Amino acid sequence: MSKGTILVAVSAADRIPLASGKLGKTGTYLNELVVPVMTAKDAGYDYVLATPTGTKPIIDEVSAAAGHFGNDEAAFEKAAAFFDNDPAMQKPKTLKAVVAEGLENYVAVFVPGGQAPIVDMAQDEDFGKILRYFHEHSKPTALLCHGPIALTAALTEMKTFRKAMETGDITAAKAAAAKGWPYTGYRMTIFTNEEEKYIEDEILHDKMQFHVVDALQAAGGLVSRSERDFQPYVVHDRELITGQNPRSDHQLAETLLKAIADAPSSARVA
Repeated sequence: MSKGTILVAVSAADRIPLASGKLGKTGTYLNELVVPVMTAKDAGYDYVLATPTGTKPIIDEVSAAAGHFGNDEAAFEKAAAFFDNDPAMQKPKTLKAVVAEGLENYVAVFVPGGQAPIVDMAQDEDFGKILRYFHEHSKPTALLCHGPIALTAALTEMKTFRKAMETGDITAAKAAAAKGWPYTGYRMTIFTNEEEKYIEDEILHDKMQFHVVDALQAAGGLVSRSERDFQPYVVHDRELITGQNPRSDHQLAETLLKAIADAPSSARVA
């Protein structure tokens, strides 16, 4: 018997606008998606996959390597096979459909990273509805690496906030955020500016339109980080669980499962 169903909300983007005006390749990181989902499934949970478009996520080619699985080739191949073959991974719903069907039977929501969530999840009105529901019902809400940027979808003035961040107007972004955000004053983490610099220099060869740390801080989040770049780091504040980088995948999965198990019965079925 299933212990419950986790909503896995994932970006569908495969290109990201950059500071130069060019588009860079992006996608979802394989380990960030599959490690927490496989861990939850092994623990007895079901999951439903959903994206803004209802299409299967695109895996960032940079993440399709054993290096993201502790250099364990067998672990990488197992994860890739899970993504390619697990039945629930092949039939994503749209976020809009998930909202329309009702959220009461989900025990948690999880968002993996890769830079893709910056493109669509952070601006998705339906995901904003999902976040507000899980917040209001104190249901575990876990986001990994760049995934926590999707929390900005719950801003009352999300579009104004986003435009301000893209134009570098932090004052305007803070003013927009002041009009309402469920996570104001929450402790959280996200992919750091220093870690992003490596991606900008070595992979994108371009600058981001804005940095995700700056966005969460402008929105009102209390952002912290690990002592060293690319060290596993997870923050758990109330219903919110955030992981800093790809190497936080296992720790975030364990924290999420414990949060589900510890949640009051009222938070399991609203």
